Amino acid sequence: MSLPFPITARHKGFNRAEVVDQNFTEFVKLWEGEVRTAPRDDESVLPGSALDAQGFRELMESQFISRHLDLMARVLRVQNKVFYTIGSSGHEGNAMVARLTRHTDPAFLHYRSGGFMAERFRKLPGMDPVMDSALSFAASKDDPASGGRHKVWGSKPLWVLPQTSTIASHLPKALGTAVAIDHARRIGHQLPVPDDSIAICSFGDASSNHATAQTAFNAAGWTAYQKLPAPVLFVCEDNGIGISVKTPTDWVAANYRSRADLDYFYADGLDLADGYAQVQRAVEHCRSTRRPTFLHLKTTRVMGHAGTDFEIEWRSIEELCAVEATDPLLRSAAIALESGLYSKDELLALYEATRKRCFAGAEEADRRPKLDRLDDVMTPLAPYTPAQVKAEAERADYGDARLRAFGGDDKLPENQAPRHMAIQIGQALHDIMAKYPESLLFGEDVAQKGGVYTVTKGLHKAFKNTRVFNTLLDETVILGLAQGYANMGMLPIPEIQYLAYFHNAADQIRGEAASLQFFSNDQYRNPLVMRVASLGYQRGFGGHFHNDNSIAALRDIPGLVVGCPSRGDDAATMLRTLTALAKVDGRVCAFLEPIALYMAKDLYEPGDGQWQFVYPAPGEAMPLGEGRVYNGKAKDLVVFTFGNGVPMALRAARTIEAELKWKVRVVDLRWLAPLNDAFIAAQAKTAKRILVLDEGRKSAGVGEGVITAIVEAGLGATPLERVVGADTFTPLAGAAFLVLPGEADVVAAAHKLAP
Repeated sequence: MSLPFPITARHKGFNRAEVVDQNFTEFVKLWEGEVRTAPRDDESVLPGSALDAQGFRELMESQFISRHLDLMARVLRVQNKVFYTIGSSGHEGNAMVARLTRHTDPAFLHYRSGGFMAERFRKLPGMDPVMDSALSFAASKDDPASGGRHKVWGSKPLWVLPQTSTIASHLPKALGTAVAIDHARRIGHQLPVPDDSIAICSFGDASSNHATAQTAFNAAGWTAYQKLPAPVLFVCEDNGIGISVKTPTDWVAANYRSRADLDYFYADGLDLADGYAQVQRAVEHCRSTRRPTFLHLKTTRVMGHAGTDFEIEWRSIEELCAVEATDPLLRSAAIALESGLYSKDELLALYEATRKRCFAGAEEADRRPKLDRLDDVMTPLAPYTPAQVKAEAERADYGDARLRAFGGDDKLPENQAPRHMAIQIGQALHDIMAKYPESLLFGEDVAQKGGVYTVTKGLHKAFKNTRVFNTLLDETVILGLAQGYANMGMLPIPEIQYLAYFHNAADQIRGEAASLQFFSNDQYRNPLVMRVASLGYQRGFGGHFHNDNSIAALRDIPGLVVGCPSRGDDAATMLRTLTALAKVDGRVCAFLEPIALYMAKDLYEPGDGQWQFVYPAPGEAMPLGEGRVYNGKAKDLVVFTFGNGVPMALRAARTIEAELKWKVRVVDLRWLAPLNDAFIAAQAKTAKRILVLDEGRKSAGVGEGVITAIVEAGLGATPLERVVGADTFTPLAGAAFLVLPGEADVVAAAHKLAP
């Protein structure tokens, strides 16, 4: 499409947003094309178009709203009335995707989705895309999407789940949501959306190259290859550039057009009349076939990446003018005029009225209250209702389901002899899956094999492949699936085979799962309990990837609950509380299972059986933050520890008592995030000496948090020693025990504390 006027170097000194805005006005004023007889509302806007006149009017209005929100943001940002200027200009054609899908199709959106949002707002009466967006741009406390915590495209009634980074990290959970939609039927779960819904996920051409995007595409194809439904519509909005890095010409089409089991469609997002049928075909294909669908939507990017991106400094004026000439609003103006639906004056009046509406919304939003109290900021991050969680954790009204799961009254675990941790975790998982028919357990090797350490043995037989199943070897996909299932109201229990493997996919928890409640103002939740085989001290099978104790990476994630039992009965009662936290408060939880203690039966001597325990019957649960204390009246030395450190400290305590004649108290923290500072302080208050035993690394463990709690409680004068792992990766075989704390180290530290 050519402009009816030249864009020349006279524009070089202009603000590019002003140029783009002026282009529209000049285009309309100077347009001289043929005018047709205006079509009726239900007739094609132009001959041969699948888009009717009414649809065109509304789509163009949505484009105008999106554009003027961008223009408004750039003007008011310099006045500190707006705090977000990554715009949607050039991408307004994504409004077609919104029109052709339903408001109950869960949407995970790219940040250039102003057109999509404006159009989706039409799906429900009484909603205002301008005011909602303005409140978000202004970081107002009244922002209905995030409560002023971030500029996000989101809406609870419109099923737009807020995203923050939207580079590519949202693709796995969009796929997970699509898989969950069809999986729900197989387990008899009632979905919160219609059964034939699809999941929509938009992203840029540059983002399509990201490893996380490739993970999602691969998993989508892997799923479809097995004839499993995965109705996800991947919308690649191709504007040819990522900030300043250009996408090679035709790269997206060449890369995705011929991928097996990822069905490719192309649509012109710059032309509503032409592109509508193309988008329609992609949406209908995804919904009817239930297959992963890749919609390659041609867009452009005018006005730069964001308000701070002065493209004139690094792009030639000729290149900028060429890009600005492809502005989709110019094509929409041409359609509006050629179709006879608008006169020039009517079109310019609508354009200016939309500008006034957006500025008025922004001025009103600026007057609305902001977040000005820390408590208000943090309220949705980590909700906790202790009484309700306790009641849910202790609820034991599923007796018949238990009998079926375990195979009869005589096989109930509480009626068996004391057992070790691996067995009791498996028993607890049987209990949880019997209690929650919407729960799913999945990961690598968890089904028929029963896990690498046989912890999940018997679950597949008891609950079948619809509820206990293996995934492909990809931790990012495992955690993306978990979020998708949670989005659809299920209770996912994903397994990460080793803690070291979690780091491959940490952003799925840090950037996505744990942030959703915060950035949606607790309107959306994705409750899950992530099981991770963890920590060190493995014998006979070790090295870094199987002896990983970098717990700090988990403790640094805001809102994440991290529990780590040291014995089987604690594992069972902790799991009950973790699942209750997920169900009641929507919490994202990590359950760290110490590998070296899975099979531990003895404590002091071989064959003593003192590290096996009776299984706690339903009705017993461990309160969040509650530790376990051994020899609670002892004051000479108090040892704070967790996981492998607990039996180690108990053994060392015998030696210390023999050599120093001290009474030793051992405190098992059990909960590593959040640490219970009050509990730690109460235990430290009566101590004559304190020892912190932490198998984590010196610079990144749990001990720093314990010591901080002690010092902040005013107990810093109490003599204290720390026994901690070295700042290194864990080597293979016996060398591993040179870098991890041992009993002798604990005893030696106690001697340092002796007067």
